[in-house]
Amino acid sequence: MRLLLISNSTNSGEPYLGYPGEQIKAFLGVNKVKALFIPYAAITFSYDEYEEKVAVRFGELGHEIISIHHFTDPVEAVNNASVIVVGGGNTWKLLKMLREFSLIEIVRKKVIGGVPYIGWSAGANVACPAIKTTNDMPVVEPDSFSAFNLIPFQINPHYTDFNPPGHAGETREQRIMEFIEANPGIYVAGLREGSMLLLENDKLALSGPKNVRVFKNGLLPAEFGESDDLSFLLR
Repeated sequence: MRLLLISNSTNSGEPYLGYPGEQIKAFLGVNKVKALFIPYAAITFSYDEYEEKVAVRFGELGHEIISIHHFTDPVEAVNNASVIVVGGGNTWKLLKMLREFSLIEIVRKKVIGGVPYIGWSAGANVACPAIKTTNDMPVVEPDSFSAFNLIPFQINPHYTDFNPPGHAGETREQRIMEFIEANPGIYVAGLREGSMLLLENDKLALSGPKNVRVFKNGLLPAEFGESDDLSFLLR
């Protein structure tokens, strides 16, 4: 499999998909591709608007996209895709639509078969076994939490250590500790903004200036950087 799983689309003060642009370009290669874009995580803006925004950036990188919402048969669109791109937004809405259109198994089959997959934020969440480590509010209700299960661990995009002064509520780390207590044996990768995970040739690595924080029940949280081999998360 070839996966590029990105924490967030935009860093403060940067253009849309600015910081991951070079990684996306390298991931897709020198030959122009036309990727299938899945915009279902959008709620407060239309799929057409989302497609246009992503298309502009991919065009700057030398590639094209076409959104799945233009196809009368979404399953056939996935079957014919040479690259699959899943955008961020609300993870619950994204998963609900993926499941309603019966896309979970077909996307999984295509990606396991070698079709490259790029996802950011919610698009990275749904690459996991389930969406239980999303930060989003469940504004809609999918019939299951189960997602693409392309990787055996969970990602928490937008991971942050920040705890505002005077804030008495749970931190992000405390929330993840609750997850690993209830789900022993499953790793969680706290993926900070500006960072991404690249899976190629059965090797998993971090790309970006900020460490990834890894959690597992019974182990102390640990920090890993770009020079570390994260392939242990795949076992």
